Amino acid sequence: MIIGIGTDLANIERIAATLDRFGDRFRNRVFTEIEQRKAERRRDVAGTYAKRWAAKEACSKALGTGLRMGIAWKDMSVRNLHTGQPIMEVTGWAKKRLDDLTPPGHEAIIHVTLTDDHPWAQATVLIEARPK
Repeated sequence: MIIGIGTDLANIERIAATLDRFGDRFRNRVFTEIEQRKAERRRDVAGTYAKRWAAKEACSKALGTGLRMGIAWKDMSVRNLHTGQPIMEVTGWAKKRLDDLTPPGHEAIIHVTLTDDHPWAQATVLIEARPK
């Protein structure tokens, strides 16, 4: 069953300007070390960050909270499987919220998809509860 869905659209140029203006302060506040390493080795650094920004926003919406109620940016992290498929990992308050949403006898699966077409980056997150 679907227990949450969220989507977000981010402007890559806005993220690039924020990176230029705030640099590491912005990176370290919003993105995990894994996300930063991924973005910094890509040709489109700002686009990579923008997709992850959108994924975090979409995940917070799928959790039914938006970025409030104690969810921190770094409580949600995008990484990639060896195939390149993005996955969302949650910790802290985001994990607690996910556990609270998941019905007894089920496990939560977070699906995430990312795309971009300059100047836009988009992410969709779907949270599924599967019987154990």
